Amino acid sequence: MDERKRDSMIAYLRHRMEEYGIEPDDLASAIAGDQEIQERARYRNATGDTWTGDGEMPQWLKQAISAGQRLDHFETASASPMPDAWQKTTDWRDDPFAGSPLARQHSD
Repeated sequence: MDERKRDSMIAYLRHRMEEYGIEPDDLASAIAGDQEIQERARYRNATGDTWTGDGEMPQWLKQAISAGQRLDHFETASASPMPDAWQKTTDWRDDPFAGSPLARQHSD
């Protein structure tokens, strides 16, 4: 993003924050809360949606499971028994089949 667009976006965001009475500290605490949820998330999809495993299962996970994906496919590294070397080399964001029946793992 070029500098002019960046400055324009910052001015727009400041205006909207002022319009709704949002203080920078409010924004900082909301971001910190989001990070806490991300850290304790037990399940995560390729686009970054998360679920802690508490409460009702989110729609994105229900849809993936109904499409044939297994729940353990979405377990985060802290909840997953996968070897560290495998976790570091796999980037699920680029998986074109994530959440589809083609992503099912079959044990023969």
